[in-house]
Amino acid sequence: MPSEFIYLASTSPRRQELLTQAGVRFELLLPDDDEDSEALEAMRSGESPTRYVARVTLAKAAAARARLQRRALPPAPILTADTTVAVGGRILGKPVDDDDARAMLATLSGRTHRVLTAVAVVRGPRTEHRIQVSRVSFARIGAVEIARYVATGEPRGKAGAYAIQGMAACFVRRIEGSHSGIMGLPLYETARLLRGDGTPRPTT
Repeated sequence: MPSEFIYLASTSPRRQELLTQAGVRFELLLPDDDEDSEALEAMRSGESPTRYVARVTLAKAAAARARLQRRALPPAPILTADTTVAVGGRILGKPVDDDDARAMLATLSGRTHRVLTAVAVVRGPRTEHRIQVSRVSFARIGAVEIARYVATGEPRGKAGAYAIQGMAACFVRRIEGSHSGIMGLPLYETARLLRGDGTPRPTT
């Protein structure tokens, strides 16, 4: 029988909002207290942004599958995702502090960068994934404007130190790609993955 829901292995409220928007019923499958989720996102020397975002997403998928088995929960598909920002081959992950956030935003100022989001669906022993790449062009941002934005706290925990659905939308001059992908869950790619046997389909 098709599953009536999926598990979402993500703490991101944006991914939860996007799944709700797509009409997908989900339950959260979050890490245990003793799981080091941040370690999964550690960068490796020489790793390209595409390889990085795919590896992290698949690592999250493997951890979520083990979590489901460990907790003896009812079987259902599991969704994981990861988003990163890249300038050329340089990965801009989540800022470690406000100084790091200011430096990232200064790097993005007046430039076009890529936002890569990988999404994976686990069905029993099988895992499928897709990667969506968007291009975002920022206007020039002055140091004072960057400081004001960082002071709001919005850049914390965000790849590239910004949230396109928030105040940083004022910096965006042009987008090529998927707005939902830039937010953290590309709905087109997600819908295609969820059309496999035994998974709920988004309502459109």
